Amino acid sequence: MVRLPLDSNPRQTNHRKILKRMEVCLLSMDLWLEIVLIVLAFAIAFVLGITYRKKVAEREIMSAEDEAKRIINEAIKNAESKKREALVEAKEEIHRNRSEYEREEKARRADLQKQERRLQQKEENLDRKTDSIERKNESLAQKIAAVEAQQAEIALIKKSQLEMLEKVSGYTVEEAKAYLINALKDEVTHEMAVKVKEIEAQYKEEAEERAREIIVTAIQRCAADHASEVTVSVVPLPNDEMKGRIIGREGRNIRSIETLTGCDLIIDDTPEAITVSSFDPVRREVARLALEKLIADGRIHPARIEEMVAKAQKEVNATIKAEGERAVFETNIHGVNQEIVKLLGRMKYRTSYGQNVLNHSIEVAHIAGLIASELGVDVNTAKRAGLLHDIGKAIDHEVEGSHVTIGVDVAKKYKENEAVIHAIEAHHGDVEPRTVVACIVQAADAISASRPGARRENIENYVKRLEKLEEISKSFPGIAGSYAIQAGREIRVMVKPEEVPEDNMVLLARDIAKKIEEELTYPGQIKVHVLRETKAVEYAK
Repeated sequence: MVRLPLDSNPRQTNHRKILKRMEVCLLSMDLWLEIVLIVLAFAIAFVLGITYRKKVAEREIMSAEDEAKRIINEAIKNAESKKREALVEAKEEIHRNRSEYEREEKARRADLQKQERRLQQKEENLDRKTDSIERKNESLAQKIAAVEAQQAEIALIKKSQLEMLEKVSGYTVEEAKAYLINALKDEVTHEMAVKVKEIEAQYKEEAEERAREIIVTAIQRCAADHASEVTVSVVPLPNDEMKGRIIGREGRNIRSIETLTGCDLIIDDTPEAITVSSFDPVRREVARLALEKLIADGRIHPARIEEMVAKAQKEVNATIKAEGERAVFETNIHGVNQEIVKLLGRMKYRTSYGQNVLNHSIEVAHIAGLIASELGVDVNTAKRAGLLHDIGKAIDHEVEGSHVTIGVDVAKKYKENEAVIHAIEAHHGDVEPRTVVACIVQAADAISASRPGARRENIENYVKRLEKLEEISKSFPGIAGSYAIQAGREIRVMVKPEEVPEDNMVLLARDIAKKIEEELTYPGQIKVHVLRETKAVEYAK
């Protein structure tokens, strides 16, 4: 581009304008030329790109075709190899199946042959047995024929003998029968009476022995532990200083305990011990537990005492319920009212002659059930009556009346069975027993109370009972001496042989037993053993 010098004249000005216009035109021409060149360049590049891509695509298509041919060839080769392998495996499988089938076929044929041989042997055995039976039948037929012939011959001989006897005796058969019956009538009557007497005596002896076996079996199969308790409980103390803390200032602690529990606390010179006294065993147990808790806690004052007594009461109530449920579960008795269950639990803390009443009731239930099963009586009713027979003892400290009357009232209140109520009422003979269950409960109660170790009595009463037993035995005439043995369960009486004859010994033993029953109170039974011995002594000189 050429730039002209600028002049200041108008002509030069026009030239400059023309030059500017020419310059603008040239600039626009250059711009369009550049644009055209750029468009041409893009067009050429596009064409070249398309051409290149077409060639690349053709090369890729050719390579893809080659790859496809290669893959197809490999697939054909793999298919042929797999076909050959499948054919080989199929042939092997067919061969294995054929071998297994041949083995199974051989085994089946062997089994069939064995069965055929077994059947053939059985047929041969049956044929032999059939032949033997046929021979036996023939032999039996011959024997029957011989027997029939002998019977016919016997009948003829009998007939001839009867005819001969009739001629000799001068009596017919009917007349001879009448004569023999009349002759033997008295003798047969006497023998029959003797036999009946022997059978009656035998049955009585067997019945007594059987009853003894039943009772002994029941005792042997049921043996329960017994706990001996009295009306006091002893609470051990860690030291004697604790006695003063339990008494408290001006005796306020001990008064609180006695008021809340209803028991008497005996604090004496006994070292490290306090005695809790009460006729109500439940209260006594509450007091004992409360004292143990207070001693373990160490804080002893009226408020704490009230709290511990409440806790002890809850524990005893829980124990009562648990023990009642245990008794019902152990005896397998269902449908017992929950109030009766609680009363049963209260009997855990009740004793009778040192025998725990709850354990005694459980034992009576077991024994009654065993006896009932031996006799064929309803076992559930017998066990229920045995468990509840002493239920009145649970509240006899709170309700007036004997434990029998209280027990009957409790059973009626909670709608127990009539048989159970009657057994409770009759178990101490207050009424005459009318059912077998009542008699069974009486026997089971006596067994549980009288077996050795069940009940405790003090030494003075024991010695007095033995002395009274010997005194009663010696009060009869002709007694040389009497000795109580077996802890008072047997009395041996020596009689003077010259004064008491042999025939009177049974009567004497019965009289002694009756007098003992009338004048003595004792558990179980006492055996009266009367002995008589005569000795003859001589000396050879």
